Amino acid sequence: MERTLVLFKPDCVQRKLVGRLLARFEDKGLNVIALKLMRVTPELAKVHYAEHVKKDWYPRLEAFITAGPLVAAVVEAPEAIRVVRDMVGATNGLKAAAGTIRGDFGSSHQMNLIHASDGPDSARREIDIFFKSDEIHAYEPTIIPWLRAEDER
Repeated sequence: MERTLVLFKPDCVQRKLVGRLLARFEDKGLNVIALKLMRVTPELAKVHYAEHVKKDWYPRLEAFITAGPLVAAVVEAPEAIRVVRDMVGATNGLKAAAGTIRGDFGSSHQMNLIHASDGPDSARREIDIFFKSDEIHAYEPTIIPWLRAEDER
């Protein structure tokens, strides 16, 4: 099993798309094991986007991510990181493929609705930034035998 962080960004919350987009992950068979509505502070933004803080465009990114509440989630499944990133699509909604979240709902580079960890190391780091260990509740849905063969679990 692999875990990844998904952030439904403030534009997603404001556009009332969280439920529809979360359902896409559940429909795919990903297991939601943590979920919360929260505000990102400037301090938290600097930790999450540490690699971007010195870039000239960072102030706009921080202003965007702190502008309203977001929904943070941890999802779990085999190959969760790749599956989620494939479902999310290219960063720029105008360039994202149809059928992806950003391709279907996005029309901006910055206001791109959703964040998904880009690899195992960043997933672990980001999950630790947004969730305490006691906020993550792994479980095995009874439907798993109908989603994946036994050797795929």
